[in-house]
Amino acid sequence: MTRSTIACLFLVALLRSAQAAEPAGAAEIEHGRYLVHIAGCNDCHTAQYGMSNGQVDEKHWLAGDALGWSGPWGTTYATNLRLFMQGMTRDQWVAHAKTMQPRPPMPWFNVRAMTEQDLGAIYAYLRYLGPAGTPAPDYVPPGQKPKGPAVRFPE
Repeated sequence: MTRSTIACLFLVALLRSAQAAEPAGAAEIEHGRYLVHIAGCNDCHTAQYGMSNGQVDEKHWLAGDALGWSGPWGTTYATNLRLFMQGMTRDQWVAHAKTMQPRPPMPWFNVRAMTEQDLGAIYAYLRYLGPAGTPAPDYVPPGQKPKGPAVRFPE
């Protein structure tokens, strides 16, 4: 190989690397916003969303909620996805989403059914929103009472 061929290959590799590191485009972010909206993510992961008929300012979306969900599994809380996603790469998020099986009432099976493209768009949207809020309360095991309000499922 000549020096110019090696230099060209090196430049192509650099360009591909730069493209992979580029922030998400507006179309991907908008697709992520759309998916979050229609998939019902806000229903649990955005405080007061359901009670306000979805009229929560987008700057508050997906920052988790202190409302517990109690049943035979104990009491779970909707994760602050904006903080959760900050520590993950896109590939880590996709791998997590494709294998997760959290406690109820999270419909993890719906997330697993999403395409990698859809999951990537959700990741791009959450990264676009940036970190906000505080972590959700810790899981409360069965038989223990949650400290705050909780929706109770029949046992």
